[in-house]
Amino acid sequence: MQASGRNAGLGLALVSACAFGGSGVAAKPLIEAGLDPLHVVWLRVAGAALVLSPLAWRHRGLLLRKPALLAGFGLVAVAGVQAFYFASLSRIPVGVALLLEYLGPALLLGWIRFVQRKPVTRAAAAGAAVAVVGLACVVEIWAGLRLDLLGVLLGVAAACCQAFYFVLADQGADGEDAPDPLGVIAYGMIIGTLLMTVIARPWEMEWGILGRDAAVGDLLVPAAVLIGWVVLIATVAAYLTGVVSVRMLSPQVAGVVACLEAVVATVLAWVLLGEHLSTPQVIGGALVLGGAFIAQTSRPAPPAPPAPPEVPDPAALGPGALDRGALERGALEHGALDRTATTA
Repeated sequence: MQASGRNAGLGLALVSACAFGGSGVAAKPLIEAGLDPLHVVWLRVAGAALVLSPLAWRHRGLLLRKPALLAGFGLVAVAGVQAFYFASLSRIPVGVALLLEYLGPALLLGWIRFVQRKPVTRAAAAGAAVAVVGLACVVEIWAGLRLDLLGVLLGVAAACCQAFYFVLADQGADGEDAPDPLGVIAYGMIIGTLLMTVIARPWEMEWGILGRDAAVGDLLVPAAVLIGWVVLIATVAAYLTGVVSVRMLSPQVAGVVACLEAVVATVLAWVLLGEHLSTPQVIGGALVLGGAFIAQTSRPAPPAPPAPPEVPDPAALGPGALDRGALERGALEHGALDRTATTA
């Protein structure tokens, strides 16, 4: 991959992590204002589906070409991550749930290595390990050691869904019939909305809250503005840049860089919501940054050159083969002379 393309992919991955990380500071005030967390998720996914619906119409041919990919992306990469993460939040501390979800990059490396049987670079593996340690510090996992088993399983399920987000984002990217990432995201949001409608039951939502203000730190911000941020920035822009970055980098590298989302979310919560950072969180953020840097320095192994065609050794073929070769050459020369004489 050329350096310019890799740098562009890394930039998009960073933009995606920052956009995803900005969802919490907008969603939390809405939840504190009275919205159910699942209703916030439904508004997020449904709003993104509405914004991206023109792209879905433009790429409607994907419904026949890649139905399994679209269904998997919508059910797993969109609805699955959100539903399992928020379900785990109801049973275990927020920090532990966030750490479990971001085990996804480590699970992704295992999938690539042992299921797809593709090589994993040492830099990507080391970066993932450093980032996981950093995340444990960022979310202060030691603050919630008494865990609910079901909550942990739900968090691991969210991590699995996040890992498959990167796998599905890269699906078919190298083939001649590669699906357009814009169409995949658009249909993923539509399918995710259908599933989240069943789970969240938005008809029970207190719609009047959307017409009020919500407290973001010391500021009062219209709830509709916060919803707009969650939909346009933390969902549409985040998914678009994230999927494109996976195709420009690789799932394993983009997955580790995505761990920066937790750091961004923590810093924004500190700046906007007044949630102060402790010393372990600062150290953890530095470790996550270091892990992302280590991962993005990985380079895929160059393909092995094709083996030259084997030329048989005349000596190994024996004298009979040499005699037959001489007879064949003589027959060809004799035929050429006959054709020349006839033409003359």
